[in-house]
Amino acid sequence: MAEGLLGGLVGADADKTEAETSEAQVGAEAFAAAVAAIASRQDPEVARETSAFLRDQSQLLQVQKKHLQEEHALRLAHLRNQLREEKIRRAGLRLRVAFQLFMALLATVVGAGILVMLRDAVTSRSVVVESFDAPPALLARGLTGRVVAAGVLDELRRLQSATRADAAKRDLANAWSGEIKLAVPESGVSLGELSRMLKARFGNDLHIEGELVQTDTAGLALTVRGDGVAPKTFTGSAGDLGKLSIDAAGYVYAQSEPVLWAYYLLNRGRNDEAISFSREAIAGADKADRPYLLNTWANATASTGKTRDALALYRAAIRIKPDYWVAHNNITLALEALGDEQGAWRAGEVMRRIAGGRPGRAPETYYQNVDLLVWNLGPWRDAIIADADANGGVGASAGSAGIQISDIEIRQHDLASADITLQTVKPDPTDPSIPVLSHFLRGRLAAEAGDVARAAAEMEAFGATFVDPGVMFNFPGYACWIAPAEEAAGHPEKADAVLKSTGTYVDCYRFRADILDGRRDWAGAQKAYAEAVALAPDLPAAYYSWGVALGRHGDVSGAEARLKDAHERGPHWADPLKAWGDVLAAKGRFTDAIAKYDEAHRYAANWQALNDARAAAAKQAL
Repeated sequence: MAEGLLGGLVGADADKTEAETSEAQVGAEAFAAAVAAIASRQDPEVARETSAFLRDQSQLLQVQKKHLQEEHALRLAHLRNQLREEKIRRAGLRLRVAFQLFMALLATVVGAGILVMLRDAVTSRSVVVESFDAPPALLARGLTGRVVAAGVLDELRRLQSATRADAAKRDLANAWSGEIKLAVPESGVSLGELSRMLKARFGNDLHIEGELVQTDTAGLALTVRGDGVAPKTFTGSAGDLGKLSIDAAGYVYAQSEPVLWAYYLLNRGRNDEAISFSREAIAGADKADRPYLLNTWANATASTGKTRDALALYRAAIRIKPDYWVAHNNITLALEALGDEQGAWRAGEVMRRIAGGRPGRAPETYYQNVDLLVWNLGPWRDAIIADADANGGVGASAGSAGIQISDIEIRQHDLASADITLQTVKPDPTDPSIPVLSHFLRGRLAAEAGDVARAAAEMEAFGATFVDPGVMFNFPGYACWIAPAEEAAGHPEKADAVLKSTGTYVDCYRFRADILDGRRDWAGAQKAYAEAVALAPDLPAAYYSWGVALGRHGDVSGAEARLKDAHERGPHWADPLKAWGDVLAAKGRFTDAIAKYDEAHRYAANWQALNDARAAAAKQAL
């Protein structure tokens, strides 16, 4: 009974929780005392045995309690250690991952840097001037090797900045990138030294070196040499180092970049030297350079007045390089200069087809001569401005960008803008067209403003200075504009003399017709207009002048027909549209006239006469 009671109260479940065991231990002594009291009343012996048993059980429970407490502490410590170790393990794992990511990122950055340096090395086309050798005897005068090299370097930079090359720097396969620098040796292996090593191994840099020595006569001898540049020595007196540096740099420039040197000679007006150099350089030049040398040869030849010879050279250039747009443009110009404006227009069409249409592969700036023929003034002006922006505000074409822009603005009847542009043209002693064309433009401005006396005076000054073959080549037919100015000023004999000497240009023919009409020779004028049209049937100017004349004579239908012909051949020229609107307004068709005026406004927004005519038609249409 006692055993059953104890089993029920104490239990023998070894899997009970520590909390349950602890509770049993707390009540064990009280329970033993209660059992002993019950047993003593029944049997003293049983009571003693029971009491002893219960004491033993109580001691056992005490031992178990202590053991459980110690085990609990150990378990807690073990759990804390496990948690600490897990935290350390996780922290270590994060550190390893972070380190691996950092190393991967570092490797990526280093790899990308090396790839960039390698790419820069492969594409590098710099001119690297190494420090020259100089004897100790010259050090007292400050002539160190670095000083001598810097002098040559400065002159190379000046030569390159002074070269306007019709985009040759952009197109030539072996042209310099524009970077000319002095090499400074480095100690140790740095990023700069690594870049230098890569460029030396993979690049296309041109390395120039040399030495300066004192001659037996107390003079100086400067020798230069380089990659593909044969050694050459330049001698002079002790004070001639500046001149020696100029001569040495010119030699290096000519030998390493023959095309750019030829253009430099051309830009300086040294036409005979440009012809001689280009002709001699072609034989040993790379095939890629030959079209450009032919072009500079042709330009210099044209500037000496031999236009037909230049035309043959331009055509030879495009036989080598069919997509040489500069030469195509120059063929157009040469044909214009020869008075074959219809042939020039056809040459422009050939270029457009080869370029795959317009816009196409040919840059817009190389349509400028065709645009002049068909009075496509907006794109012509935009191309000139873009060329100037890309070439230091000057442009790479033969004439001043400012002069050409002012010319276009006058043709668009934007007189205020044209006057400001002309006033801001930068003087350039190497461009003989600026003073000559300035007279022409001032004469055109005066004519547009109705100041016939000043217009004639400026045009006479223009004619007197329009004698340079190079200027005449680049502005063909401009002399025709002298005639109407002289006629308006009451100088008919001067007008006739001009027209007899200016050649077969559409402008000359149509101005002759206008003058005959003004002299009341309508039959002669009609014949002259027809001759102007026959001279270049695909150009709009003759049709325009004829249409205006027909309108003056009251032939409204004939005027409309000729003005329509002009518009079809010069769809972006405002003048035929404005004249067409005038004819329609004269017939009372004011709504139709307004439509023509609005279309003309797209191409000559600041033309005061156009805006006035539109306003008058709008009042009549109400």
